[in-house]
Amino acid sequence: MMLPVRVALLPSTIRQVDLAGSTAVVIDVLRATTTIVHALAAGASAVIPCSEVEQAFAVREQLGRGNCVLGGERHGLLIEGFDLDNSPFRYTAETVGGKTLVFTTTNGTRALAAASSASQVLVGAFVNRAAIVDRLRSEGRPVWIVCAGTDGGVTAEDVLVAGGIAAGLLGRESSPASGLSVEQIEKLSADDANALEIVIAFYLGQGRQDQSRLDAMRASRGGLNLIENGFDRDIARAAEDSVAGLNVVPVFRDGRITLG
Repeated sequence: MMLPVRVALLPSTIRQVDLAGSTAVVIDVLRATTTIVHALAAGASAVIPCSEVEQAFAVREQLGRGNCVLGGERHGLLIEGFDLDNSPFRYTAETVGGKTLVFTTTNGTRALAAASSASQVLVGAFVNRAAIVDRLRSEGRPVWIVCAGTDGGVTAEDVLVAGGIAAGLLGRESSPASGLSVEQIEKLSADDANALEIVIAFYLGQGRQDQSRLDAMRASRGGLNLIENGFDRDIARAAEDSVAGLNVVPVFRDGRITLG
């Protein structure tokens, strides 16, 4: 029997007591969770998410500079003093293999912190969607799908992934499509009681086909920010569904993300 699936359109809508006994899937597809998947698939030993830049520098000093890499962004751009920005293409065996990635982003690392009281926290994106769905189905726990959003606002790109995970988990990927637009999604109230049905409907209409999925992600709040900063190819990568070699399950526990 399928256990409950619930969606938080923003981390701020979650009551910590509601997460007890559940698996939370955190999504910040443009780009934090996509990049975390890339880093671990490339051989990073772990990812340590940090909410603040100063915390990331402190963790690097604790671990030793030769053992870790600083990665992340603020407002889409490389942080001064960091080794890598938030482009998934920068996270290769050469840059992060065998090292701990100390990672901070504007929205994604905060969403991980907000979900940390769940019994299990997974990192979700389009590139590992099938692996996430398989894991959730096999474990049978209640599920929370948590969208990071952008600067406190609902973002269509995270909603699209949430819908893809929910539709796959609930066996609704072949249901009729709807006509929800990016603009309608990004005007939603974050505490909308129909969040699950909304995200599934949006995915069915915009997410099943490669080109429409990419178009929606480019038109989203997060996508437009990346295009403005010259990162359009990162959107194209983040829009790829269940990519061979990236279809892994990152697990966040005890302050670290590893493959589990």
